[in-house]
Parts: sequence; structure tokens; C-alpha cells
Amino acid sequence: SSNSNIIQVDQSGLFLPSRDYYLNRTANEKVLTAYLDYMVELGVLLGGQPTSTREQMQQVLELEIQLANITVPQDQRRDEEKIYHKMSISELQALAPAVDWLEFLSFLLSPLELGDSEPVVVYGTEYLQQVSELINRTEPSILNNYLIWNLVQKTTSSLDQRFETAQEKLLETLYGTKKSCTPRWQTCISNTDDALGFALGSLFVKATFDRQSKEIAEGMINEIRSAFEETLGDLVWMDEKTRLAAKEKADAIYDMIGFPDFILEPKELDDVYDGYEVSEDSFFQNMLNLYNFSAKVMADQLRKPPSRDQWSMTPQTVNAYYLPTKNEIVFPAGILQAPFYAHNHPKALNFGGIGVVMGHELTHAFDDQGREYDKEGNLRPWWQNESLTAFQNHTACMEEQYSQYQVNGERLNGLQTLGENIADNGGLKAAYNAYKAWLRKHGEEQPLPAVGLTNHQLFFVGFAQVWPLGRTPSKGRMPLEEVGVMQERCWGSVLRESVVSRAHEGRLEDRGIFYRILLEREGLLA
Repeated sequence: SSNSNIIQVDQSGLFLPSRDYYLNRTANEKVLTAYLDYMVELGVLLGGQPTSTREQMQQVLELEIQLANITVPQDQRRDEEKIYHKMSISELQALAPAVDWLEFLSFLLSPLELGDSEPVVVYGTEYLQQVSELINRTEPSILNNYLIWNLVQKTTSSLDQRFETAQEKLLETLYGTKKSCTPRWQTCISNTDDALGFALGSLFVKATFDRQSKEIAEGMINEIRSAFEETLGDLVWMDEKTRLAAKEKADAIYDMIGFPDFILEPKELDDVYDGYEVSEDSFFQNMLNLYNFSAKVMADQLRKPPSRDQWSMTPQTVNAYYLPTKNEIVFPAGILQAPFYAHNHPKALNFGGIGVVMGHELTHAFDDQGREYDKEGNLRPWWQNESLTAFQNHTACMEEQYSQYQVNGERLNGLQTLGENIADNGGLKAAYNAYKAWLRKHGEEQPLPAVGLTNHQLFFVGFAQVWPLGRTPSKGRMPLEEVGVMQERCWGSVLRESVVSRAHEGRLEDRGIFYRILLEREGLLA
């Protein structure tokens, strides 16, 4: 149910970005060696002796490798109806007895009082069973070092330059490029954003945000929603009952644009940070205080109804999201600016930029995971079996398409990236259909002078401009199983969208404009 906040327990515990780094030890020997060196260097910086520290960190690494072996791959966890298990703390105790769950959760959520009957949602039952067995057969000293290592690596970014230098060496091995030292002002802004994001957002909104953008964005969302719902009517494989429920869900999607109103009210803004203590002379302590403050805020939300107006992104964030448990889409002020949007841009560019982002987030409500939640945000089966089977057949085709793409010789995981790929394709189609509907209502725009493009072509130029494509060869290795590679996401959705050929009148030299933009952003063309 989406009516109250509940404790959730899931698999975790790996430092490296993918379990594959631990499992394929031969292919990733260089990374594992760099990771161990990093662990040892941090241990020595904190006062350990090099020889004994290396021995103990090797044991911690071996424990992480065992954790990686029992960690379920993400592409096997996409069906949330299958991995969702609601139980009591006492049932969780029986499932994974090596941990005293009541004591552990009571400590985390203090001063909240918990009992054995407190409900929890467990997303990794097999994982927890095996972790419990792993704990029982592991030396307490190794478990202790593993826990301390987790604390150390999570707080390293709050320590001095020696720790940052050690981390940069590991990142260079992981990503293949040497990270330049981040200017101190950027570090300060980033950490202020993490700790006081809405306070910083208040300054950002007051200084830069055009209030008219919010009204225009709301109008665009409604136009894209209407275009999306029209597309639902064209799906011959969807039965009427499922189609009606899907339309009701689309109508019920709650949109939040720009910023929450409270950030412009000093008293309300102060109340948000009430209890967070900040020192002028101890940055590290400030970050520890933030972690403790955040934990108390989280504990205070337990058992309460989720606030639909609660933002999970700060106003200055250049991003957007869809939250299935609330059936809401959020577009912070940070993304309502060029190149995504500008009030003086042609509509073609705005629909191709922020419009595609809006369509993308809206489509997430109906991707392979979002479709499992109803219009109220409850996880329940609301599709008719025939339509669900047809949907899965269509998504299997998309999975196969994206699994054919390769980056630096490594194939994309079409199943793991399926949700993003569905949203990319659906978002592009919805935004383009919305733009065509806008043209039917308002008439053709004047073409940009000296550009030599129609406005329909300009729509796809706008789409190309907002897709970040820059990568290094080693960068392509890590995120493939997460959200895919941006170039393949961009090309994949365009290749599936037949309107591109029509927009560019079928001429190869015109269609090449779009691809040249992509290649230039990739650094492959001057």
C-alpha cells in the first residue's frame, strides 16, 4: 500500500559499481588490485601498519567477493511484484537469524520504539538468508573490519587532500581517465547542496528562475500527456479495460514543477533544518551531523502517510524523475533552462528538449516496472493477462534490439536497461506528437534563418543537443548494466521512431545532420 511509510530491507554491501568486477577476477585483476591498494592506503593514512593493514584489507575484499557471489544481478530484480515480500520483524528474524533485527532497526530509528510486529518490506529474501549464513561462518574480526571499512569509505570525501588523492587513483583505474582536481569552490557548493539543498535552492530560484517557465512547463506537460493518451488509443494489442485504467493512471499523474513553495518562506525553510547543527570550524563533524540528522528525519516519517508534495530533488538539480509509489513526475527549476528549455526558443527546440524529458518521465509510469503500480501508487496487478502478455512480447523485441549494441566491444544489457529504453522511445514519440498537435492548433512556426532546417528537423536537433554523450573508452564499462550508454539510447530511440525519416524527407544528407550533432558531441567530429 502507498498509504504509509514502511521499513524496507534490500541487498547492498559492495563498494565497486558492479558485482561483475568481483566475479570475473581475471578480467578485472587491475581494478581489484587498485581497489585493494586504495583500501590499504586509507588504512595506513588512518594509522595502520602497511603489512597488517594489507592482510586485513585482503580479508575484507574476500568477504566482498563472497557478497558479490550471493548478490542477485539487477536484471533479475526488475519484476517488483516477484521480489516484494511484506513481513514482520519477527519473521525477518527467522529469515536471517544472524542479525538481531529488532535491536539493529531500533538503533537506526531511535528514538522511535519498535516491536516484533513492526511491518517491513524485504526485497531480497534469498540474499538475506545467504548473508545470514555468511555472517555465521565469518570471523568476527573480519566482520568488524568490514563494517569499519564501510564507515571509512563513506566518509572519505569529507577528509583532506591525501584521501582525495588516494580515491582519484582508484577512479583513474576504473574509468580510464585521470580526474583533475576539483576546484575547492565546486567542492564547497556540492557539499552545501547535499547538506542544505533547499536553502541553496531558495537562493537559486530567487536569482535565476523565471516564474513564467513554470506555467509554460505545466502547459507542455498537459499537451504531452494528451498526446500520450492518444497513442494509447492506437495500441491494437491493448484491451479496453486495461486501456481505460492506463488512461486513468496517466490523468492521475501528479506533476511538481520548479520548486516547493516553502523554500521562499524563511520560517518554513528554517523548520526543515531544525535540529541540524553546523560548526564553523569542523567540516567533517558537519557531515557526520548531516548523516545523523538525515537518519532522524527518515525515522520521523515511519508509519506516516507519504507527503505527495515532498521533493526528492532540490530546485537547482538538472534532472527529473518519476516516482511510482506516488504516481508523480517532478521537474526542478534547474532543468527548465537552456539547452532543455528557454522561453525565447522555437517550440520545436523546447519540445525536442524538455518536452522529450517530460515524455520520458511520463512513460516511466508504464515501463516494465512502473506499469506494476496503479494510479494510487499501489503495487498490484491491474493489467489484463492478454494485454500484459502482448506488452511483454513487445518489450522483449526492444530488449533484443538494445542487446545488439556494443560499446568498446561490450554488449549492452537490454534487459537491465529496458525501463530507460522504453522511456526514451515513449518520451520521444509523445513529445513529437505533442509538437505536431501544437502546430495544428497554432500553425507553423517561422523557420530559423540561415540554418537550413525545417522545424520538424529542428525538433530532433533539440533532442540531440540535450543528450549528454561524452565518454572515454573505460567509462563505457561501468554503467552499461545501469542505464545504458547515452549514444546508444539516443540512436536506439531515433532508429525506432519512423517519424525521423519523414521529418528529414528521407534524404540521407538531411538525416545525417542529426547524426553529425551526436558525433560532434561525442568528440568524433571536429
